[in-house]
Amino acid sequence: MLSMLQIEDIRNMYFNKGKNVSEICRETGFDRKTVNKYLEKENWTEVKLPLPEVRGSKLDAYKPEIDRWLEDDRRIRRKQRHTAKRVFDRLREKYPDFECSYRTVASYVSEKKQEIYNPKQSYLPLEHKAGEAQIDFGKADFVEKGVPFFGSYLSVSFPNSNGGYLQLFKGENFKCLAQGLRNIFEHMGGVPHRHWYDNLSPVVKDILKGKDRNLTESFIRFREHYGFESAFCNPASGHEKGNVENKVGYLRRNLLVPVPEFSDLEEYNRELLVRCDKDMKREHYRKGEFISSLFEEDLKALNPLPTRVFEAESYEHVRVDAYGKFTLNDGKHTYSASPRLAGGRAVVVKSHNNIKVLDKNMKEVVVHNRLYGEERQESMDWLPYLSQLSKKPGALKYTGIYKMLPCSIRSWLDKVSPGEKSSALKMLASMTKESGFDVAVKSLENALSCNASDFESISSVYRSIISRMPELKPVSLSPDVPELRKVDSDFSKYDRLFNSEVGHVSN
Repeated sequence: MLSMLQIEDIRNMYFNKGKNVSEICRETGFDRKTVNKYLEKENWTEVKLPLPEVRGSKLDAYKPEIDRWLEDDRRIRRKQRHTAKRVFDRLREKYPDFECSYRTVASYVSEKKQEIYNPKQSYLPLEHKAGEAQIDFGKADFVEKGVPFFGSYLSVSFPNSNGGYLQLFKGENFKCLAQGLRNIFEHMGGVPHRHWYDNLSPVVKDILKGKDRNLTESFIRFREHYGFESAFCNPASGHEKGNVENKVGYLRRNLLVPVPEFSDLEEYNRELLVRCDKDMKREHYRKGEFISSLFEEDLKALNPLPTRVFEAESYEHVRVDAYGKFTLNDGKHTYSASPRLAGGRAVVVKSHNNIKVLDKNMKEVVVHNRLYGEERQESMDWLPYLSQLSKKPGALKYTGIYKMLPCSIRSWLDKVSPGEKSSALKMLASMTKESGFDVAVKSLENALSCNASDFESISSVYRSIISRMPELKPVSLSPDVPELRKVDSDFSKYDRLFNSEVGHVSN
């Protein structure tokens, strides 16, 4: 199979350079069937499982320190700056277990010095054609379902009109970029024919000499799917991307202040697109026309949407531990799978907002909200555990899952008979599926606090919790309604009357 760079060359020869299939075959050495396959391809969504990820260089852990040494050298006389040999020797002296070769160190030092001392200077044109867009990320706080997040928002601006859109995300990876752009493309009904990027990490792997960039394969696939041209700003050149940088600040101040709070991020992003449309109904700062009118020129210049939808997903094999869990993001984020997958492997489908777990037959096991951030976090779905254990309740204490359950549930399960344990776990699984694990636990704890441990009582407590009966306000009586007379609370009169009647009957 051809690499994305080879595929891009073929399409570039045909669509941009005007060469026919025969000429492309002669120049590349590929047969006509292969060339036609990639010229006619419309759907560029990645659908296959990726190959095992290639490990990074052993030098990666030491690069920040090397960078610091070389950056500090800028303030020192040339003859006393670090050579590659001196960097290599210092690393071996400081780290006894340092195993990288001198060639590896020398290659990186040479590349880093080139970046520090010989950056290429060039400038982008100040005037942009209709239909061109600038893309960048900004940072913003928001609250979803009462949980605060320090996330990112994608800003897409159109310098010709000064129109723009934003989409809010919990991270800043390629999947967020692709989903945000897709949302905006579909909202506008077209694709900007030329995109300017600020060397975003989801797009650019390495900055090469001149204007060349080593792009990520995911971005090349996305670009081919939507058929746009990409261009990149020079590092540390804010004047080249002034429109999008101004738009990033403007959108944050006007659409994300005060800190937005909502229950569903996807729904809020759809609302943001509508609010951005309304925001364009104001005068352009320089051209004296409404931005919405100028934006019509941008819309007319858009490329059509592709016939297929781009799915920003990737597939990964993970190892599931003895507790039925697995980790992502270098072990920082832990997710539950299922006890039946414990000790084996599973397939994980990663999108911008979900982590979907599949078994070996590619059947869905559980779906988690994707975790973001560098701190350690865990997402736990109890339903697969409870459902599996209800079938084999006798194995509960020997699976390693017993210790993971809350103390209140363990104490209750220890008291029920073996025959009741299966029914108890099924009931917990049923309540968890309907309303979540926390509600199921609360129902059980409330019932036990009233010394009611039978299933009917627990079910009644659960139903009362989820029924959400409306609170009735007290009734206010009008002044013309007479007050009730005070009831005589001396019950001795009734006792005497009752005793006299009993005596009379007995006589």
